[in-house]
Amino acid sequence: MKSFAIAMALALSLSGCIGPPLALTPQTEQRLQTQAPIRFLLTFDDGPSASGYNNPSRSVVADLANNPVLPGIKAVFFLQTEAARAGGSSRGRKTMEREFAAGHVLAFHTATAFHTNHRWLNDATLEHTLTEGAADIAAITGAPPVLVRPPFWNYDKRTFAAYQRHGMQVLLTDLSANDGKIWGFNASPRRRANLYRQLSVVRERIAVGELPTVEGVIPVVVTFHDINRYTARHMQEYLQILMDSARVNGLKTAAQPFYTDHAELERAALARTVKDVNEPVHLPGVWNWLWDADSH
Repeated sequence: MKSFAIAMALALSLSGCIGPPLALTPQTEQRLQTQAPIRFLLTFDDGPSASGYNNPSRSVVADLANNPVLPGIKAVFFLQTEAARAGGSSRGRKTMEREFAAGHVLAFHTATAFHTNHRWLNDATLEHTLTEGAADIAAITGAPPVLVRPPFWNYDKRTFAAYQRHGMQVLLTDLSANDGKIWGFNASPRRRANLYRQLSVVRERIAVGELPTVEGVIPVVVTFHDINRYTARHMQEYLQILMDSARVNGLKTAAQPFYTDHAELERAALARTVKDVNEPVHLPGVWNWLWDADSH
């Protein structure tokens, strides 16, 4: 039943049912004038790709380094460290090494053979997967990861406490490219409308001061999937879409609209993490509805 619910959530989140952006009211426009500019904090899930042909993870890294919007962008990569199609392969491990050498932040997603919900693991298996995943990343970076993104955004008091015992803090997202489908039809014909709409919702939260200001800017977390070839082919376009989304929604962007420094990126990400397991969270699409239903 849980698998069916997740499948339905994915289908709905990837569907073309995207409404127009929320209207920018004079009241919101006035409130935004008192807020700091935004800076997009890019994150990528499920990588690294183990492909030996036109590797999408490596393509994403190359485009972040060299693009017409802002060269040298740094991102957070939430890794599947033991999956055969990801970090469990020699090519995947080498890609993780490249990502870290390029100044990106390596963070934890899974250390299971598949993209498994941590809530479905028993205590011993959960402890093992967190220990193994942390060791995989520390072997590359020299330190265990401080950020975790639970698969399917899903956690409970037990898994949240386990993350904390391992020194990991949960980072969710404000915007999602809805590009999680890796096989089959994975194009995003409404990618622009999707991000326009999502950012208009986040804009309302920014206007009332719900998002923290970190070192003079408001970090807006964006999620992509670097193992999605469509995403990799359109990475530079996605960067421009984010810039256009801010303009359309009346949001000021910082002089550097993306993070270009590893340490500053990590500090901003930590500032956006979930501080308390009972803290209300705002996920894009249908995910809040799914996990609220799942908890009852």
